[in-house]
Amino acid sequence: MTGIVDGHHHIWRQTDLPWLAGPMQPRIFGPYEAIRRDYPIREYLDDLKGSGVSGSVYVQTNWANDRFEDEAAWVQQTADEHGWPHAIVAYANFAADDVRPQLDRLKRYPLVRGVRMQLHWHENPLYRFAAKPDLCVDPMVRRNVAHLADYGWSFDLQVFTPQMPDAAQLAESCPEVTFILQHAGMLEDLSPAGRAAWRAGMARLAICPNVVSKLSGLGTFIHRNDPAHIAMVVMDTVAIFAAERCLFGSNFPIEKLWTSYRELVDAFRAAVAPLTTEQQAAILRGTATRLYRL
Repeated sequence: MTGIVDGHHHIWRQTDLPWLAGPMQPRIFGPYEAIRRDYPIREYLDDLKGSGVSGSVYVQTNWANDRFEDEAAWVQQTADEHGWPHAIVAYANFAADDVRPQLDRLKRYPLVRGVRMQLHWHENPLYRFAAKPDLCVDPMVRRNVAHLADYGWSFDLQVFTPQMPDAAQLAESCPEVTFILQHAGMLEDLSPAGRAAWRAGMARLAICPNVVSKLSGLGTFIHRNDPAHIAMVVMDTVAIFAAERCLFGSNFPIEKLWTSYRELVDAFRAAVAPLTTEQQAAILRGTATRLYRL
């Protein structure tokens, strides 16, 4: 294995993120005083030193919606100046009447490879992000997501377990679009029943050949780097999707709240150790390289 690709990380300027620049707001990942500040590319590169990471994908960080192009432009400029990141997942509003004018603006930035609009909704308001739980079956959203095929871009899909059947229908309605499931399906209910429901939802999504799973953000709900938890999610996800449909993502600096980058990578290396060399290479490098055309 010649290197690892970080399929999901963020860099940011505090002034561009309302949830960092404004009053403290409860967040899904808990208290975040330690990251209420700029997280520039130089700090990210320092964080990953010694980890074996050779490439990375930036995923949008919820700038004000009307500044979606500003975010892509800033990250593209950062990449032009520093050589990192190597691809961009930008934001667009797929609930608009027609998303294509937004996509046309994003097309100006050569590193854009995909788009994310977070669709996850939860009964717990702390975990809720989308305006309603059923955006995946909204006809407007479906039509707009389907347009990504014309741009050759993927859709980073973020949903909770109860939304997975609707998310599978969305993927089936857009067969020419690749869907990259965020955070391995956002497992937040760790009870036996919750895990069983998550596995069933993941199996439903895996029926769709155009859905892959990103193994990222696994500390989101437990607020720690837990190698046993990571191994459980990784092995269950690989059993459902197969290694060639899974990819690693750090979700830094969110995970920096409770761990170092090296410790996080070490936990993932340990999690995939029982797999074959080819399977490990797919998860840690090959899948992300293929999907994001690195």
